[in-house]
Amino acid sequence: MTDPFWLTIGVALLCCVLGVTGVQLYASGARRHAALVARLDETTEPEAPGRRRRRFRGVDRRVRRTALGRKLELRIAATGLDVTPGEFTVALAATVAVLWVVGQAALSPFFGPICGFLGIWVALGYLNWQRQKRIEKFINQLPELSRILANATQAGLALRMALSLAADELEAPAGDELEKVSQQLSVGTSLDDALGELAERLPSRELVVLVTTLVLANRAGGTVVSSLRNLTETLEERKETRREVRTQLSQVSMTAYSVPVIGVGSLLLIDNMQPGALDRMTGSGLGQFAVIAAFALYAVGFVIIRRFSKIDV
Repeated sequence: MTDPFWLTIGVALLCCVLGVTGVQLYASGARRHAALVARLDETTEPEAPGRRRRRFRGVDRRVRRTALGRKLELRIAATGLDVTPGEFTVALAATVAVLWVVGQAALSPFFGPICGFLGIWVALGYLNWQRQKRIEKFINQLPELSRILANATQAGLALRMALSLAADELEAPAGDELEKVSQQLSVGTSLDDALGELAERLPSRELVVLVTTLVLANRAGGTVVSSLRNLTETLEERKETRREVRTQLSQVSMTAYSVPVIGVGSLLLIDNMQPGALDRMTGSGLGQFAVIAAFALYAVGFVIIRRFSKIDV
C-alpha cells in the first residue's frame, strides 16, 4: 500500500474524478445562471412568432447596468422604437466611426472628430424627434381616450376596467401605453403611481390634465363622467389650436435646419472649387479656432431659432 507507484495512480485517479465532478458542477451552474438571466432579462426571452431576434445581448446587458444606459433605455422606451440599448449603442459607435473616417478622408483630418460628434448629436436628436412625434400622436388620441373613459364609467365600469377597455380599443401609442398601465394595476401598483409614470414617459399638458382628473375622481369620487366629457371638448379645441400653430411656425422651423446646412454646404463647395483649401485652413491654430467658432455659432443660432419657434399652447 505504501508503494509510490500505486500511490501515484490513486492520487491521479482521485484528481480525475474530482476534475470531472468539478466540470459537471460548473456546467450545471452555468446552465442555471443562463436560465436565470433569460428569465430576468427581457432581451433573452424565447423568440415569439413574428418577433424580431435581438442582437448584441451581451453589450445590451452591460449597457443597462450603467447610469447612462438606464437613461438611454428610458429614452428609447419613450420613442416606441423596437431597439434595445445595446443595439442602439453598437449602431451609434459604428456610425460615429464611419463619419469620423469619412470626415478625415473627404474634408481634412481636423474634421474627423467634428463629424463623429455630429453623428452623436444627430442620433440623440433623432431619439428626441421620435419621442416628440410619439407624444404628439398620443396627444391627438387623448380626446378619443377621454370619450371612451367617459362612456365606460357612465356604463358602470370601474376606472381600472375603463382603462383596460381603452387599451384594447385604441391604437398605438395610446393602446400600448394604457396596456402598460393595466399591467401595472394588475400587479398591485396604485392608480396614482401608474398614471404618474405614464405622464413622466409622455409629458404634455393635456395628459397631465387628464391624469389629474382621473386621480382626483379616483380619490374623492364625484361626477367623473361630466368632467371627462367637458375635458373631451377642451382637448378637441386644443388639438385644433396646436395644429394651426404648428402650421404657422413650419417656415421658422425649416429656417432653423437650413442655416447650418447652408454653412456646411459652403465649406464643401469651397473645398470642391479649390482642392486642399480646408487642409490649408485647418493647418493653423487660427484656422481651427475659426472653424470651431463657426460651428458653435451655427449651433447657438439653431437653438435660438428653435426656442423662438417653440410656443406652448
